[in-house]
Amino acid sequence: MATLYNIADSNSRKTVFLITFFLIFVIILGWLFSYALESSIILYIAVIFSVLTSVSSYWYSDKIILASTHAHLVEKKDNPELYRIVENISITAGIPMPKIYILNESQPNAFATGRDDKHAVVAVTKGLLGKLERNEIEGVIAHEISHIKNKDMLLQTVVVVLVGVIAIVSDFFLRITMWSKSDSNNNNNAIMMVIALAAAILAPIAASLIQLSISRKREFLADASGALLTRYPEGLASALEKISADTSSLRTANNSNAHLFISSPLRGEMKKSWISKLFLTHPPVEERVANLRGMKI
Repeated sequence: MATLYNIADSNSRKTVFLITFFLIFVIILGWLFSYALESSIILYIAVIFSVLTSVSSYWYSDKIILASTHAHLVEKKDNPELYRIVENISITAGIPMPKIYILNESQPNAFATGRDDKHAVVAVTKGLLGKLERNEIEGVIAHEISHIKNKDMLLQTVVVVLVGVIAIVSDFFLRITMWSKSDSNNNNNAIMMVIALAAAILAPIAASLIQLSISRKREFLADASGALLTRYPEGLASALEKISADTSSLRTANNSNAHLFISSPLRGEMKKSWISKLFLTHPPVEERVANLRGMKI
């Protein structure tokens, strides 16, 4: 168990690296446009914006995620069985009891968020509670509790905010360029403008690559450590099969938050398209299930 949870320190360092990289990335983008458009105010705006969004991504990213998925808080009286499952697994894992949220979605799925185990949240959909057996729900909850124990959820949640912000910043700079009346006859300006435009166009792709820098191994590790918490790998294996096979859509899911969920919530064309496979955020379910069923506990 200790070996599985050694990833926590690595994820803390990775979170700091991502936020730092984000700051530098936005500032460089701002400098390119301020130079090309001969307006220093653009750089100042980029610096202020990057600092504010980096701070907010650390302190408020969980609230942003919960608001964007329309999740609502539930207490013990609202769902005693779910509360007991989360409570028992939290005690086994040795972490404080996380808050429980429910998404009004028919697709069975779940995620964890929060900056640390004292501010953690476990969110599940109504579909998960209605379509899975108790031991399968326990497997899913154990997986999410493992993300909390491993300190994965801050890393995952910060990425959601940063991906969205970089896309907004890129669009903002492109719009500035369209309305700019900077002297295009200046060779230096023209070269810098081309570089700035290329950076703004490629920025969302870079953001997606940042998202993919979150190693898929975190899912395998959460699967393994979750199975150790319940001492029943088959529960999670069966749950993953049912979740991946379910054809219901998850209306609040998108490319920026899909990696948060225990299994990709994207269905239909999003699941089949070559671009979604290129930027796949989860390991194949078949591999995860095979690993779980191959465990000896």
